[in-house]
Amino acid sequence: MNTVRKSNIIRKSLLSLVALAAFLLSAAAPRLHAEDQDRCQRRVAHAERELHEAIDKHGRHSKQANHERRELHDARERCWRERHQWWDEHEHRWRTERDWNEHEHD
Repeated sequence: MNTVRKSNIIRKSLLSLVALAAFLLSAAAPRLHAEDQDRCQRRVAHAERELHEAIDKHGRHSKQANHERRELHDARERCWRERHQWWDEHEHRWRTERDWNEHEHD
């Protein structure tokens, strides 16, 4: 087999490989986006639950409740930083404005 033909075969194989890789990456992107959203949603829901439990057990203005308020704030901030949206556990929806109320559980 001559070198020109070998080069053409290699070139075609590389192009096919690149096309396949691009397809696989594009197919994985929506799934990764959904996993990020799920992770963010679970993090905020967990922080909300922990805050409510701390309030019930220790009181609205306890150090435990204040700690959980900071945890909730951090969870929302992380979502906002990573996704530019945050999960509103009370309304069960994604919010695209950074408008959460820091004092909603005071």
